[in-house]
Parts: sequence; structure tokens; C-alpha cells
Amino acid sequence: MNDAKTNPQEQKAAIAFSSQAPIFDALYSTDDIIQYKRKRVRQHLQRYLSPTSNILELNSGTGEDAIWFAQQGHRIHATDISEKMQEVLENKVKSHQLQNKISNELCSFTNLDRLHFKGPYDMIFSNFAGLNCTHELEKVLASLSALLRPGGIVTLVILPRFCLWEFLLIFKGMFATATRRQRSSKGVAAKIEDNMFNCWYYNPSFVVRHMKNDFILLKTEGLCTIVPPSYISGFAKKYPRLFKWLTVKENKWKESWPWRFIGDYFIISLQKKTGANL
Repeated sequence: MNDAKTNPQEQKAAIAFSSQAPIFDALYSTDDIIQYKRKRVRQHLQRYLSPTSNILELNSGTGEDAIWFAQQGHRIHATDISEKMQEVLENKVKSHQLQNKISNELCSFTNLDRLHFKGPYDMIFSNFAGLNCTHELEKVLASLSALLRPGGIVTLVILPRFCLWEFLLIFKGMFATATRRQRSSKGVAAKIEDNMFNCWYYNPSFVVRHMKNDFILLKTEGLCTIVPPSYISGFAKKYPRLFKWLTVKENKWKESWPWRFIGDYFIISLQKKTGANL
């Protein structure tokens, strides 16, 4: 099943990310800021994960998070629209002998009604801006309640419409990059190698507004608000003491205003109301 064919923009994103699938882990697994981001997301998740949770992962990529979930004792159904990413995930699951913990399915997050395994799940998770590849985020959010048990958790990691670090690039004369998030209502062009696709940016208020009928907000954190984004190449290695100091400050203020709103990403968790229908 290749649901990406039903949405040209998602198909373009799938092609772009598929081009990096064979080398994705090698490119990013040793990057200190990316490792910091993963650690932060996982610390957030551990607040809400119950033992042996049943988890639906959207845009699972090469399966780094799925492997981590499984090693913590959870059961994961990992979905993506990139066939190449799913192939890497399948190979990784076999090499770790986690076939009894991780299943996978080629499925777009805008077509979750077509899932073969509909739960109900204890948690739905999407990491590192996969959901920014659609202009139909409200459609995705509307489909989550039916897949989640009452009391279940949704945790999403999304690019907001303002990033302090990115905006500061205006002082380097990079006006287009510094203001691209504010000009994203019709999509902003992004590129991986020679493959173009569009991105859209969403604030936490958008997520809360479209989920308020069935969910309550638990927590919002800024990610890479004080710590620089990972695209500032080599920062942690060039300035290790400064990087450590910035991580301490970000961990202190990540939930405070305005820091929870102005990072490269925000992490948001919501809980399904116990009275909400499956």
C-alpha cells in the first residue's frame, strides 16, 4: 500500500527522504546536537509511557525511535510513506531481533483510516517534524482520537512558525531563510539533494485548537531554543563548554514563556479525555 500517491506533496517528501535512507543513520547518528534532541524527546516521553505500552509511530523513518521503544519493553507499529525508509527499518528490526516488538506498515498519516492495525493504542508518537510535510495537519489530528484508548497520550515534535536561532540569521543577510517560517501559509520549498518538497509550520495553539474536543494539554516544551539547531554544523564540537552550558539553560527554561514557543521544534503532549469515544 502506497498512500503517498494520494497526496502529491507527501509523495515529493517521501522521494526526498528516500534518497537519504541508505545513509541516514551514518549521517546523523554521531551528531551531538541530534543526540541531544533525541535525549530530550525521550525524557519527555518517559513521563507519560506506561510499562509495555502499545504505540503507533507516524513517520518512523529508519526506526531509531522504534528500536528504542522496543528496547524499553513497548510494542510499536511503525508507519511511514517512504518505502526505502521502511526497508532500512525492517533490516534494523531483524538485526536487533525485535520482530516480536515492532511491526511496520506503509501508510500516510493523512490516511490513517486505512491502517491495517487500528489499535486502540496507548500512545501515538511523531518525531522531528514529519508532520510539517503536510498542509492537512488538521486532518491528521482529527484522526488520532479514534486510534487511541481513553486516557492515551499523543506526543508530537513539530516545527513552529518562529525560531529564534533561525530569525537571527537576518543579521547575516539571510533574509529569506530568517523569515521563511512566517511566509509558510502556502508552503515553503525545502530540498534534500536534488529533490524538492514543501514544508508548513504550525504553532502549539494550532494543535491544541484542533484537538481540544477530545484531548487535554499536558505539556509543551521548546527544543533547540537556547541550544542551536543541528543545522549549525559542528557547533558542539567547536564549542563543547558553551554547548554544555546552553543545554543546562535550555533544560531549565524549556517549559517557560517564551522559550517553549520559539525553538527549532516544540514537543507537545496531550491526553485523550476518559469520556471521549473510541
